[in-house]
Amino acid sequence: MNVAPAWTKSAAGLAVLAVAALTASCSSGNAASRGPEAPEGTTVATPQAPTITINPAEGSAKVSPDKKVVVTSAGGALEEVTVDGAGQQVEGRFNADKTKWVSRTPLKPSTNYSVAAKAGVTAATSAFTTLKPERELQVADVTPNAKGETLGVGAPIIVTFNQPVTGKAAVERALEVEAEKPVTGAWRWINDTTVIYRTAKYWPAHQKVTLNARITGVKAGKGLYGVKDYTADLKIGAKVISKVDTKTHMMYVYRDGKRVQTMRISAGMATTREYTTTSGVHLTMERGSPVRMISPGRKKGDPGYYDVMIDHAVRISNSGEYVHAKDNTWAQGVRNVSHGCINSRPDQAKWFYDNFQRGDVVDITGTDRELEWNNGWGFWQMPYSQWKKGSALNAKA
Repeated sequence: MNVAPAWTKSAAGLAVLAVAALTASCSSGNAASRGPEAPEGTTVATPQAPTITINPAEGSAKVSPDKKVVVTSAGGALEEVTVDGAGQQVEGRFNADKTKWVSRTPLKPSTNYSVAAKAGVTAATSAFTTLKPERELQVADVTPNAKGETLGVGAPIIVTFNQPVTGKAAVERALEVEAEKPVTGAWRWINDTTVIYRTAKYWPAHQKVTLNARITGVKAGKGLYGVKDYTADLKIGAKVISKVDTKTHMMYVYRDGKRVQTMRISAGMATTREYTTTSGVHLTMERGSPVRMISPGRKKGDPGYYDVMIDHAVRISNSGEYVHAKDNTWAQGVRNVSHGCINSRPDQAKWFYDNFQRGDVVDITGTDRELEWNNGWGFWQMPYSQWKKGSALNAKA
């Protein structure tokens, strides 16, 4: 008996299997030889295209500028949303799963807007128009902010609007102060058209500060909307602090901590409250040479009446107080004989006049008459904790 080797039997088996497989693959076979078929009438599901909804809807008119643009998608994530108006894109933000997009900035009044959105194979558009305001809000003035001006470390930022503002919180929220050397500060409304920014402590010296009033589209009252943004670039210079002691009749000027001037002075004679120099933190406000000074509440011929022209005068309050020149050196450093101003030797007064910055600090002591916080720029007379209560947001700016 011949016994075929095991490998011979295996090879023969493989050959038979190969032929069987070849036969099966080349034959159409019958129903019994095919695998199970899908039940009759069953179809394969096709995913539905995402649905996009845009608000404001197509053709909307007189849309309030403070209204949000909202784009939502059902059945798929948003891939792209653009909102254009007057050649500028509106900023917005997606939610976590990108099924919703909401604008972040107000719209411009009296402007045509177009919206385009895409989610998968779906694209959608919308066009709408914002309303024309009954009244337009703009920044009328920012002080101090003269071209090329350098400011002192006590300087406020005084913003005046062209219209009374009743929606103060919304407007204040649109006011941004950015400093190279940031400090805490707050806005305080002193009336319906004026709001003032003051820091908790003096500005750090030698830096740039930028005010951005992003009021376009902000609702400031009934029928009142901001129509134009405003930017002011401010420069804070040296830290100039003048110390005045009315009892010793001396004034010392310090720049960045170093004494740069010593002045013998004469202050208010204090025979009446009117002729008493105010004590407290004053700020330099403006200058003139000469300045005409007339006794308030008196007419020619009355006791104490005066009408004089004064050189090199730097205003420090609205109640008629200046640091100015006066050729009465016999009194300077000895006694107080003025009508309330701080007078000094003409050459030193000229030096002060030539070297001051608006917003420099003049700290006066020695009298029983306190400077009122709203007398000129006497804002530092109010504690910061009280100052910030004047904010419409009642919080730090």
